[in-house]
Amino acid sequence: MNDELWKAYTHGIAAAIGEGGVHIPSLLLQSYSRIGLSDSEAMLLMQIMLYGQAERNDFPTPEELADRMGVHVREIGALLGRLMKDGFLSIDDYIDDVTGLRSERYNWSGWLMKASEWRATSKRQSKKTDKQPIVLEKSAPASNLFSVFEQEFGRLLSPMECETIVSWLDQDRYSEEIVLFALKEAVFAGKLSLRYIDRILIEWSRNRVTNADEARAHAGKFHGGRA
Repeated sequence: MNDELWKAYTHGIAAAIGEGGVHIPSLLLQSYSRIGLSDSEAMLLMQIMLYGQAERNDFPTPEELADRMGVHVREIGALLGRLMKDGFLSIDDYIDDVTGLRSERYNWSGWLMKASEWRATSKRQSKKTDKQPIVLEKSAPASNLFSVFEQEFGRLLSPMECETIVSWLDQDRYSEEIVLFALKEAVFAGKLSLRYIDRILIEWSRNRVTNADEARAHAGKFHGGRA
């Protein structure tokens, strides 16, 4: 490679790094074809994620998406319609904090929910001899984990909140039992936020708390330190 090509190459790499990127949970890439998404539909969802995370545009127009993907705007419209019809994508109304105006944004938490349901089903099929699931009084299946959070929070979860819950299970390796019990502790403390729940989970992890009984015994520390 000559000097000119090398300079062009290095400048291109530097520019690409400087532009930032988008974080996509591995679960979404592992499961998208298994849950009925085509390559085009998955790419469209990832483009929507890119607009929101890297470009601060939570509601790109069909024309912008069509230009990005190199297809006709009618195809984008058909893809969006199918994704919303099948529950992979929805549109949220909200009040913009800066302008005070009502705005819209895409919400792809449905994709995460369907991917989590696929993972839960796969685990049940491939690990029938695993230990019994933990009960939180009465344990909810993994496929209903998001629904439990939404019921306790009294609202729909945002895509980023769904991603945080998925990361607790996939990256931090917390059991669903522990996550649900941490949610219960947050409800008891009157602090319904994922940040507070994350603090509980980190504290339990440091103290080698691995199940609901151990968490129950350790929970007094949080109750005593509650503001």
